[in-house]
Amino acid sequence: MADVESKLRQDITPAPDADPLLGPMALELVRYLASIAMTAAATIVAVSVDSKVTIPNLSLVFVVPVIIAGIGLGLGPSLCSAILGALAFNFFLTEPRYTLAVDDPANIWAIGLLFVVGLIVSGVAFTSRRRALEAALLRRQAAVLQGYSRDVVAADNPNAIVSITSQALAALFQVPVVVMLVAEGRVVSLDQVGDVEPQEAELEAARSSLETGTAVRSGVYPNLASRFDFWPVETAEGQNAVIGLAFDPDERPLAPDVPVNIVAHVLALVLDRQHARARHDARPAS
Repeated sequence: MADVESKLRQDITPAPDADPLLGPMALELVRYLASIAMTAAATIVAVSVDSKVTIPNLSLVFVVPVIIAGIGLGLGPSLCSAILGALAFNFFLTEPRYTLAVDDPANIWAIGLLFVVGLIVSGVAFTSRRRALEAALLRRQAAVLQGYSRDVVAADNPNAIVSITSQALAALFQVPVVVMLVAEGRVVSLDQVGDVEPQEAELEAARSSLETGTAVRSGVYPNLASRFDFWPVETAEGQNAVIGLAFDPDERPLAPDVPVNIVAHVLALVLDRQHARARHDARPAS
């Protein structure tokens, strides 16, 4: 049991982007400053090369920071690099220099083409990065679900089942989690991960979810005061459960129901098996 929980806690370690020393606004500012710095470095390289030798299509130097920003920093910084690259090419490398005015119509086309190429490249790079992140997330979720199914089946008591389930959900979503076992309308076992402790409003929302058999969302009537989204886990043997996840309203995943429902179905099967085993063990020997 200790080994299982230790392994699941390792999966809950925040992702590299979740730097506790920097807030979301500060991280976004750092990304834009990095894109500006890369464009400035490309400008220095282009101006240095142009002062020594004539190279056609020197404007392509400015595409490099666009690609790097699109892959590593996101769409906004990549578009910033595309715009700054077109302006820098115009200002430093087209006649008349050190002004945004353009005398040669050919340079107008070159600047416009550089800007369009930057936009296309930034879009492609960002899409590739997003798909790679989505694929990595799906692989991580599949690994967590596989480990959860194996470990929860091996658990030998309800408290261990609830603990393993809460750890797995925290590893899946990186948010505070609460899992409650409910029998005859009262909570008989509760395990939470994270620093958000369920209050009476959350307990009422959990009961409502179980009574109606539907998922309830935090901040939505009649659960305005609840910070948790709740999903019911109904079993055939009467010992039901409720899963609660405290999402940040600004970072709510698009489709949390799919992995949560997988966990809920596995949990229901394990609870039914545990109840059947306990009932069998309680029978008097014939």
